[in-house]
Amino acid sequence: DVDGGIDQDIFDINEALGLDLFEGDIKLDGERNSIIGDNYRWPHVIPYVLDDSLEMNAKGLILKAFEQYRLKTCIDFKPWEGEKNYISVFKGSGCWSSVGNRQEGLQQLSIGANCDKIGTIQHEFMHALGFWHEQSRSDRDDYVSIIWDRIQAGKDHNFNKYDDKTSDSLNVPYDYTSVMHYSQNAFRNGTEPTIVTNIPEFMDVIGQRMDFSDYDLQKLNRLYNCSSSLSFMDTCSFELENICGMIQSSDDNSDWQRLSRVPAGPNTDHTNMGECKDSGYFMHFNTSAGAEGSRAILESRILYPKRGFQCLQFYFYNSGHESDRLYVGVREYTSAHPNGTLRLIEEIKGSPETYWQLHHVSLHVTSKFRVVFQGVRGSALSNGGLSIDDINLSETQCPHHVWHIRNFTHLLDTSPAGTAGRIYSPPFYSSKGYAFQVSLYVNGTTDNPFNLAMYLHLISGANDDQLQWPCAWQQGTMILLDQHPDIRHRMSNQRSITTDPLKLSDSSSTYFWDRPDKVGSVAFFPNGTTFRRGPGSGTSAFLTHERLRSRNFIKEDGVYILLTMEDISHLLSTQPSVSPTFVVNTTEVPSYCPDNPCENDGVCVIVNRAPVCRCPAGDDWWYMGKKCERKGSTHENTVIAVSSTIAVFVVMLIVTITTAVCLKKKYSQ
Repeated sequence: DVDGGIDQDIFDINEALGLDLFEGDIKLDGERNSIIGDNYRWPHVIPYVLDDSLEMNAKGLILKAFEQYRLKTCIDFKPWEGEKNYISVFKGSGCWSSVGNRQEGLQQLSIGANCDKIGTIQHEFMHALGFWHEQSRSDRDDYVSIIWDRIQAGKDHNFNKYDDKTSDSLNVPYDYTSVMHYSQNAFRNGTEPTIVTNIPEFMDVIGQRMDFSDYDLQKLNRLYNCSSSLSFMDTCSFELENICGMIQSSDDNSDWQRLSRVPAGPNTDHTNMGECKDSGYFMHFNTSAGAEGSRAILESRILYPKRGFQCLQFYFYNSGHESDRLYVGVREYTSAHPNGTLRLIEEIKGSPETYWQLHHVSLHVTSKFRVVFQGVRGSALSNGGLSIDDINLSETQCPHHVWHIRNFTHLLDTSPAGTAGRIYSPPFYSSKGYAFQVSLYVNGTTDNPFNLAMYLHLISGANDDQLQWPCAWQQGTMILLDQHPDIRHRMSNQRSITTDPLKLSDSSSTYFWDRPDKVGSVAFFPNGTTFRRGPGSGTSAFLTHERLRSRNFIKEDGVYILLTMEDISHLLSTQPSVSPTFVVNTTEVPSYCPDNPCENDGVCVIVNRAPVCRCPAGDDWWYMGKKCERKGSTHENTVIAVSSTIAVFVVMLIVTITTAVCLKKKYSQ
């Protein structure tokens, strides 16, 4: 159990280490300063360095946190290339950050032991971007009560409020769900909460570290003047009659219809599940009429890619016949084909089901395009048809696998805590060929009930003879999906586990991530086939049942767990770092510069297969240029500015005197 059976928050971790930081996780330079004003904002693209001291799991998670910023804001991050101010992320003691851009060159942000949770990383970077804790707002007493006599001696100052000269709430309401809010137990001296919400229903909500809340994003986007996010492209729940700008193609002989119910199913849309009167629509292709091979094509509005890879996510309901087909593709527009070329990417088929099913399709589009949904009537009699709802498109990577658990409320009501209430996912394979499985304790372990507990296991597979053992630096990510219809507003809960090849088992000298045939125990698939299951690594504090019910995790009485297994071995040396979504072939790309072209003590590194000079910088000076050949300084800039002003003044004076002399001569004549 990577958490030791305890749901440790940032402040618990730092307190156990004996750290005396302002408000528990803020590094102050001298007195507390106001962060209002442009000086404390970062540029929209923030340079960073991932220090090699960081744990491998933390490195991969930091890059995942950056992807969440790109999906939901206009803030981007890039490896440092000599910029004056940048964030250096390292493994210090605990989890902490400064607030705002301190304009001091290298600015440290610590992701120490046990800080490797995506919500914790988002929290610390929110500090760096200029945000204090939510309960420090000047209006907080209207929403929460601080119970002062329950606070540890000497820690009262952590609950001080700021006036509006220090922190600006940006006209956004108080946010119980903020990733920046203290938990109810922060700095307590006993077992009773130190913060009580004035609305009791939010007691178990404050202190969440799942993801940004809607108000977190509203404040961040207002502070940085974001009008759109970087990697989000489109979403559609078909609630409006314009169907999000989608069009019915002229290249078919049937149409998709916007409906709220179909007699053969679905009975409701997926967005609202029939809970909202006069709303709840989806698109439906009726396959009970028409001839075999009849087609209905629905196309999105024209979209413009920036990254070259996209993930299309949608819910699909098949009430037709198993011979009916849904094809998903793109219509790409290029100079050679200005009218567009249709490219079908995935065929979705199968027996009709009585529930909505989540699907992901990876797109790799580099020119402007439309997403295409093509329904085709099959060869046999159908009573219903094909339906789609809650479409999301983003320039992100799709999950590798999806585990759909149905009748989840029944499992919650009937499963005992401990191994008797444990269920296993189907077997999956990573892109490298490792077989793995996830175990879920629906009602927690016997030591930690009323939680979801989740663990990652390697299992024996068909490729084991050809694979490297112990398994090295594969990062498995388990995401419990918040099924909100708009991907930007989801607050999914996730944990990542990375296979360290040198990690030893607790009770023996064997390697934890060694071949399952060697370190695993005998297990059985539902069909009776035997295999070996290695030990599990994960957490018994994955998510409390209270938080499970606070979002759209359970929908249509089912949950989705999204699974990804990525090779992050290229992050062993992160100077600079590379996104884990791109695998680097280290045999072809040199990790160092054979000849150092950099001047003035510049450091040469390989970026995108080419040498790049990282130039040194100080508080008031810096080197620049491709080879760090030019020096800049605040003094030099001041001298240039003053010199320019004097030069302009002298020129204007000469022009004025010359004009006056000419006019005098003219009128003298």
